[in-house]
Amino acid sequence: KAQIKIWEYFVPRKLIELHYAVNHEHPDKKISRLCFDIDRRDIPAEKAQVVALRFIEAIKKDKKFKLNYKIFPMWTGNSFHVYLLLRKKVSHDYYEKYIHADINKQNESFTGRWALAVNKELKNIKIVAGHEKKRGYINIDPSLSPSGKIARAPFSLYVKSYSSPKGVAIPLKISDLKNRNLIKELRSYTMEKVLKNINKLGENLL
Repeated sequence: KAQIKIWEYFVPRKLIELHYAVNHEHPDKKISRLCFDIDRRDIPAEKAQVVALRFIEAIKKDKKFKLNYKIFPMWTGNSFHVYLLLRKKVSHDYYEKYIHADINKQNESFTGRWALAVNKELKNIKIVAGHEKKRGYINIDPSLSPSGKIARAPFSLYVKSYSSPKGVAIPLKISDLKNRNLIKELRSYTMEKVLKNINKLGENLL
């Protein structure tokens, strides 16, 4: 009976919540993309949308950040990921020195300084960079970036409970984040609606 429960629950959930290795499956490999999770916890998704857009703007304004990259935002089904797709790979040491964020040392990484810039700009939303969660804050967490870590794949389901998928991961354009009705539109996507619009949505992956 226990085995039946495992196969009825865990296997279907694994198949519909699709994750992938952001940068290789094994640790300490070179990094070709940086992934920033906009972790909102109990804060409205609309505020996470504002933070994602302002975070992207802070990155683009930073003249000291010399990497060549393309920005790719994605709705995870619940919040946002912001990717920097790097033209040239960087080492794990580069990540640790410049991207990894410590909640108590915000000034010591690009991620922390970008979060501080957004925090200064937005008066009604509190932001902090780092993996450690802080109540009442939106976390900008780069910890999915190192090799060996996984993230939700585009068009994966976001499952809150097995019987009721909560949302679908949708690839976006940066300009989409300026849409005031974006969250409402993203939440309207069902599996069937995604399949119907898959070619148009897939253009955002190119």
